[in-house]
Amino acid sequence: MTAEDALAEAVEEAARLVVASSHVVALVGAGLSVESGIPPFRGPGGLWTKYGEPDMRGYERFVSDPKQWWEERISGSAAYRELVESLSQAQPNPGHHALKELEDLGYLKHIITQNIDNLHQVAGSHNITEIHGNRTKLRCITCNSRWPLDEFPIDELPPHCPDCGGVVKSDTVMFGEPIPRDALEECIQQTAACDCMLLVGTSAVVYPAASFPADVKMQGGKLIEVNPNETPLTETSDVVLRTAAGESLPRVVQKVRELANV
Repeated sequence: MTAEDALAEAVEEAARLVVASSHVVALVGAGLSVESGIPPFRGPGGLWTKYGEPDMRGYERFVSDPKQWWEERISGSAAYRELVESLSQAQPNPGHHALKELEDLGYLKHIITQNIDNLHQVAGSHNITEIHGNRTKLRCITCNSRWPLDEFPIDELPPHCPDCGGVVKSDTVMFGEPIPRDALEECIQQTAACDCMLLVGTSAVVYPAASFPADVKMQGGKLIEVNPNETPLTETSDVVLRTAAGESLPRVVQKVRELANV
């Protein structure tokens, strides 16, 4: 069997699982963002590879002196400036659009993304939980209220929440920072309801997100891995699409349409 034959077979099996499922959830990792030109953090060309690992006590430092953190953020490190530039130029790729189409068809019920790039929203998806936050938003660390970055007046450092008076920071989750409770609870609910999880470009090593596929598998659900690289989840996945999401997910969507006659 050729590689193309194997991929075609996997695409059809993935589509059959999607159509047969009642609550499909996509767990999305950095691999999908890389396909849009956003550099990874680790590995060849990674921001941390080039500039060094960030402070593992980042959130602790923020809480102890949020004013200083904001001053440093405004001045911006080289790594931060490179990330901001690549994020501002990035556009959704065919993988993002395929997930949006699966949602429109009624099969994909939710996206749990580890990415902060806002590209799912730009692609038109609606049911999204951003477990690590969103680069275009600010968040109150006390009440979890969120605002678009460009709509929140920063008249003082640190800024404060107009609702509860709590300190406001970027929505993106820092090292040492707890996952916002509302996001984590939504992820747990979606995982509990999930009977088929698409694992899209995730390395499956960052927790708590890496635990969700295991939970789905334990409750009898199916796993579909979409990743050009092998991961710790490969062996337990029911179907593996060993290609980039932008290549394989549109084919899965097309096959879903054929099977569903839409």
